[in-house]
Amino acid sequence: MRLFFICLLFLFSCRSNQYITIPVRPVNGMTGTVFYKQVIPLSREERETITVKEVLSGNIPPFLKYFVRVETEMTDSLGIAHQAVYFVAPDYLSVGSQADFARIPLTPMAAQKIADGLNCFLPTRKMVNAIYRQSTVKLEPIPLYQYRDSALIFWHHHLMIEGQRQQRRGLIAGIKKDVVISGKVSRDSRPHRVAIYGWHQPDGQPIQPLYTGHVDWYVDYSHGIRLVYRRVKVDGRWMDYEEVLKSPLLKKLLCDEEDCDFYRYEY
Repeated sequence: MRLFFICLLFLFSCRSNQYITIPVRPVNGMTGTVFYKQVIPLSREERETITVKEVLSGNIPPFLKYFVRVETEMTDSLGIAHQAVYFVAPDYLSVGSQADFARIPLTPMAAQKIADGLNCFLPTRKMVNAIYRQSTVKLEPIPLYQYRDSALIFWHHHLMIEGQRQQRRGLIAGIKKDVVISGKVSRDSRPHRVAIYGWHQPDGQPIQPLYTGHVDWYVDYSHGIRLVYRRVKVDGRWMDYEEVLKSPLLKKLLCDEEDCDFYRYEY
């Protein structure tokens, strides 16, 4: 009987989550605390080089390897209903162990390197909204106003979030602005832009509208990287996310903009 329930639990978890293949975390991998102590005096470029190396070597908390399902549906221009399921990281990108990890804001270039290495992509505005609605841990944003692009403030903001979270587990939202993919990036007359969106308040309204006012090398404490598994299940069939966004009939499953043709950042 016990084996029966274990099998049921396993089958349920397989349907609910998507395991992301990533190397086993090194036994001597640095913790989140050690990471920030090391990178605080470094430049942004040095910090991001270390972050990419640590993440792709497997140094992330184990809970981030189990992506959570998010469901969406829409009716296309022909009046046909479609359903999709995609899988998202339960929290923002972090370095460290299960007990001592730290969320790391990144430029879109570094985020894209990691996403490519883990068979993932960055979300759209519509996806960020869906993630917030379906999240189980909704926390109120904490704005900070001094030294916003300092690694010390990055760490400070992470610790404040952990104080709010109080060990609650599950899909978390409301704690960061997401770095997103958006047609506004390719249509902005200014080169090298990053699109950010989100930081939802308790009433469900985002503090940050879809915005491309920052250059792509700018990153501050409020930015978060939410990874999404690049295979999306549409009407029961697995598709690559780019295939979905390129489809005139299906793109609205993932994107609510008029133009949904920006798929990734270059690095």
